[in-house]
Amino acid sequence: MKSLVTTVLAVSLAALAPPGLAQENASRTDRHGGARLQLVAAFEHQVTGVTVTPDGRTFVNFPRWTEDAPISVAELGSTGDLRPYPDADWNSWRNSRRDEITPQDHWVCVQSVVADTRGNLWVIDPGAPAQSLVVPGAPKLVQIDLASNRVAHVYAFDETIAPQGSYLNDVRISPDGRFVYITDSGVRGAIVVVDTASGAARRVLDGDPSTQADKNVTVKVDGKPLQQTDGRRVSFSADGIALTPDGRYLYWQAVKGKTLYRVPTDALQNTQLSAQQVASRVETVGIDGPADGLWFDARGRLYVSSVEDHAIRVRDGERFSTLVRDKRLVWPDTFSQGADGTLYVTDSRIPDMSWFDPQSPIALPTRLYATRPR
Repeated sequence: MKSLVTTVLAVSLAALAPPGLAQENASRTDRHGGARLQLVAAFEHQVTGVTVTPDGRTFVNFPRWTEDAPISVAELGSTGDLRPYPDADWNSWRNSRRDEITPQDHWVCVQSVVADTRGNLWVIDPGAPAQSLVVPGAPKLVQIDLASNRVAHVYAFDETIAPQGSYLNDVRISPDGRFVYITDSGVRGAIVVVDTASGAARRVLDGDPSTQADKNVTVKVDGKPLQQTDGRRVSFSADGIALTPDGRYLYWQAVKGKTLYRVPTDALQNTQLSAQQVASRVETVGIDGPADGLWFDARGRLYVSSVEDHAIRVRDGERFSTLVRDKRLVWPDTFSQGADGTLYVTDSRIPDMSWFDPQSPIALPTRLYATRPR
């Protein structure tokens, strides 16, 4: 199979790259934030998620938004090859063959991949190609054992957890591995909490103002509203999600929003609390603008993908600053961080999709970048 990677230009930071490549990256870096943006890989298909394991393995995923992606989840090799993960069979589902292949044990429309510190890769599959109708039986959270490269557990979600109109988006795992938190960026935003000990899942903050798209916000790119060819504008609900290093607070934000929220995770874990009691524990953290990906580093700094500004912003305490601003970041999407502190971010190039630009059948190429926070 032809590799999905068209070019692999670097494996880490400019200091580790060949001199010519380092000069190219440095010359193209906007120094508004002082950090360098390093191109790692370019893909022939639209990428959203990335994760780097503690021992340096890199995984990416390709959702079925405007095309029938031939690989949904892959491990990125050192030479730029993409290995279907955990195997080719899990990646064999196709839109054209949906009546032939079971959605319960195949990737249908993977949105996010996240490695924990306990030897697992977690994959969230909202099961809604084109962010449209949910394929019955497709929504699931899959735990893969990285040592054996085998699926350890599939947490299947029925319509009470992933109803029509839902789009399970991003995932974070508690430090002890007991709880998994997932955002739903669909038409009715929510947080899904999975208790891995019992296997039970439930929707919380379902329809709460904190998880909904903000009707007073218009997402813009280069100063112009981002809207589909039929005039509809971007309206993603709770999307980016981040967990504090100690696991005590979960943060999230709607893409079509400007407000960052958080809630104590003990409120999410307590099944005895009513919906109103959980909602009463939600706190407004700050107001900055539309954002997609969120990430906490070990020092407790929160990285925010500023989709309107082609930038990565940092919230340190009460202060927001810009880490890097670069026009190459068309739509900074998802973060991950390596053991050496390198911050990775995918550029899913959402404004270039055919949904918004009829001249662009698919957003090509999409890219993976790296930078080093100070």
